[in-house]
Amino acid sequence: MSANTQKLLTFIQDISRLLENEPDEAVILAEGRKLVATLVSSDEWLPDAFAQPHPDHYQQYLLYADPLDRLSIVSFVWGQGQKTPVHDHLIWGIVGGLRGKEQEITFQKQADGSYRETGRGILDAGGVTAVSPNIGDIHEVSNALENQPSISIHVYGKNIGRVHRHVFDIATGAAKSFVSGYANDVLPNLWSGTAA
Repeated sequence: MSANTQKLLTFIQDISRLLENEPDEAVILAEGRKLVATLVSSDEWLPDAFAQPHPDHYQQYLLYADPLDRLSIVSFVWGQGQKTPVHDHLIWGIVGGLRGKEQEITFQKQADGSYRETGRGILDAGGVTAVSPNIGDIHEVSNALENQPSISIHVYGKNIGRVHRHVFDIATGAAKSFVSGYANDVLPNLWSGTAA
């Protein structure tokens, strides 16, 4: 049985309207956070196929991408002990906790080229945070739970799976370019269980 994706479809419509009418990033982040909070206030809408952990590494499942690469919505699924390298985004993003608990460690580049830790935070289910080059863009994210997967929903101002980004060696500052791509080849049926 597939999940009722009406909640996701409504979110896509609402965030698309916001982006159509609002060019200011600060307003997009403020209003977008409210929309993401509504989306992650319950988790029955996420189809099981986009909530599956991998035994070796976290999964990044594309849920929706605007045809002009102006927006993407992604579910990140973290198995036990899994984490990202320290990385950047180069665009704005809003993250909502859907299931479990994630830890974020933020970093800032220093004059000598290395990266210094600037903060730690926990994202619980229902919580929302944001990233952007303007407010802080470099972090490491991990599953904070030892006995179950954690899932978060990420909304980005471009198609994040196509953006050339960087991972960093925090001691030397060395950067390596990467493009994340996605774990899935198909998208959720946004009209499952809906009627015109």
